[in-house]
Amino acid sequence: MFQVRKAADRGHFDHGWLDTYHTFSFGDYHDPAHMAFRALRVINEDRVAAGTGFGMHGHRDMEIVTYVLSGALEHKDSMGNGEILRPGELQRMSAGTGIRHSEFNPSGTDPVHLYQIWLLPQSKGIEPSYEQKAFPSAARSGRWQLVASPDGADGSLTIHQDAQVFLATLQAGDSLGHELASGRHAWLQVLRGSVDVNGTHLETSDAVAVSNEPQLTVVGSEPAEVMLFNLP
Repeated sequence: MFQVRKAADRGHFDHGWLDTYHTFSFGDYHDPAHMAFRALRVINEDRVAAGTGFGMHGHRDMEIVTYVLSGALEHKDSMGNGEILRPGELQRMSAGTGIRHSEFNPSGTDPVHLYQIWLLPQSKGIEPSYEQKAFPSAARSGRWQLVASPDGADGSLTIHQDAQVFLATLQAGDSLGHELASGRHAWLQVLRGSVDVNGTHLETSDAVAVSNEPQLTVVGSEPAEVMLFNLP
């Protein structure tokens, strides 16, 4: 099963300081047909204006992964962490029993373009934690780079869910395969550029949900970057 989620069909709000697209129901956007996919609960594509951001607010029982495509994002939280997230870096925040955080664009001139992703944890009430890592771009050129996993394999972020998250960059004509074990599912998000997935064409910010398929084949139709979720 292939179910395409076109970029233009997502929920969209332009708040001035925040231009945001919601793949799944979130906040004031409610679509019963798009509540989640497997353990994936939120995929928000955000552009935050210079000198603005999300004030201190709380979360519980969620694995939150953030990836910056351009610009910078300043993180602060109730555990005392304070970091700036830049392109090529990913942040993982396990909200668990409760965490408060803020995310702010520290630039005085440039917007920040990011994806914020929420995955449901395997169990509730875990101890909150935070992790941030840089992933060299050369390690995902024409191949899958593991950036999040349940056991932190290959230096990836550790998430409390039986899921793997990969990044890859492709040039036009590059082909990448990914096997799906029986009972596993995939979500592929095009971050930039365009690709064909098992013959289905996807443009920037499009996505596809995949079930009951043993293999994915991703072919770049122009220079592209994709994020792949292997899900239970």
